Amino acid sequence: MKQLGPIGIFDSGVGGTSIWKEIHQLLPHEDTIYLADSVNAPYGHKSEEEIVSLSIKNTEFLIQQGAKIIVVACNTATTNAIDVLRSNFDTPFIGIEPAIKPAALLTHSKSIGILATKGTLNSSLFHKTSEEHTHGIKVTEIIGEGLVPLIEKGELNSTEMLLLLKKFIKPMMDAEIDYLVLGCSHYPYLIPQLEKIVPAHVKIIDSGLAVARQTKSVLEKNDLLNTTKKTPALVFYSNTNVDTMKFLLQEFSSEILLEKKEF
Repeated sequence: MKQLGPIGIFDSGVGGTSIWKEIHQLLPHEDTIYLADSVNAPYGHKSEEEIVSLSIKNTEFLIQQGAKIIVVACNTATTNAIDVLRSNFDTPFIGIEPAIKPAALLTHSKSIGILATKGTLNSSLFHKTSEEHTHGIKVTEIIGEGLVPLIEKGELNSTEMLLLLKKFIKPMMDAEIDYLVLGCSHYPYLIPQLEKIVPAHVKIIDSGLAVARQTKSVLEKNDLLNTTKKTPALVFYSNTNVDTMKFLLQEFSSEILLEKKEF
């Protein structure tokens, strides 16, 4: 049987672990290696050139570790860098974009909200996707300024976090949205807090399950799917303190290897 490498996943920090959880749930026997570039988080404030450079660095690291496919578990990196990555590396790539299409298809109020980073909302790929799917729909775009740093510190339930979320959600409520799209892989960790703020009829959606399904599909198409039932190697690297990642992955603590690593 041919040896197949791990699924490589990178993000500008711990947020992409929300994507990893969906992938691991769908593909429980696949080896994975996750790279948290927390030193450079958030990517949302950086120039396109910086984002591309960091994405190439992360990709090279994962390929050196034998990754058979790479999931760019960061909206900002996907929207700014995935075309460059695909043109420079032979490895298959899976990107992550805000779930604009399903929100636009399902909205009854014809009004949706998108909470994302500046880097995602300003990208040409985001604008192209938005224009393609939101004809006749009011879109309220809000930059989640300050959310990623708080999540990186593990301050999910802090007073500061709650105040920020209330401030960001208010214009969306004023616009009478019925779908809230989370356009950053860090933000699914805020769903419990958001559910306390938004009315019950507002659906909160993210891209995690769609990314996991696409990952499985591409692995199958390229004959890279692991068909054994072995216990997988689940490796996580961060270039800063690993405490927040340990907290976010606590239910997997006995199964994972978590290390601080310079890269």
